[in-house]
Amino acid sequence: MPNKRIYLYPVWIRLWHTINAILMVMLILSGLSMQYSNPNYPLIRFDLAVKMHNISGILITVFFLYFLLAIIFNWAGKFYRMPLKGYSKRLLKQVKYYMFGIFRGEKAYFPVNEERKFNPIQLLSYNLIQFVAVPLVIITGWALLFPETIVLNFFGYSGILLTSLLHVIMGFFISIFLIIHLYFITVGHSVTSNLKSIVTGYHDIDEEDSVATQTENSTTLQNNDTHKT
Repeated sequence: MPNKRIYLYPVWIRLWHTINAILMVMLILSGLSMQYSNPNYPLIRFDLAVKMHNISGILITVFFLYFLLAIIFNWAGKFYRMPLKGYSKRLLKQVKYYMFGIFRGEKAYFPVNEERKFNPIQLLSYNLIQFVAVPLVIITGWALLFPETIVLNFFGYSGILLTSLLHVIMGFFISIFLIIHLYFITVGHSVTSNLKSIVTGYHDIDEEDSVATQTENSTTLQNNDTHKT
């Protein structure tokens, strides 16, 4: 049972997380309606879907810049840094846990604590979504909003077609990420513990996880000092 509470989600990230989730859902619903629903029986009336998509896209841009500035100047930004040394081994270990260990009731290899918010798979996927997929969606979205800015011909292919394809592909990856994200909300000390954390800002952890991480960090520093010497 968890016996320690840490402040993991400051107000700014809870605000951004909530608004970003709402805007993403609005973008997905309006985008699907415009592209795939029956024109005679649309999911959302076409003109409304276009307005919803454009307004949501503009707001997503604003809140992405807000998020970017926040992680640069806020202490919580440390959680998004990618530690390259030994990362591949930690990544494979987490893959093994998700494939087998989690179903056997094994203890998490990389539990949340004061120094670590994401396990290796989460860290990679969050960074790819936030710093690759979302920026590409934003850039291509603005380009489609002002199509006169798009190169008309790119190696024999329509620039507008390629921009649209990239926009849809990135949107697809973000949609898949959100579905998986919703599932992993339920993977915690209880089904609702992770959801409560993002609402209150506090996350319940085991004291031993905190101690283990301090020991791990101390060992890493000692190894680094020895290597330098």
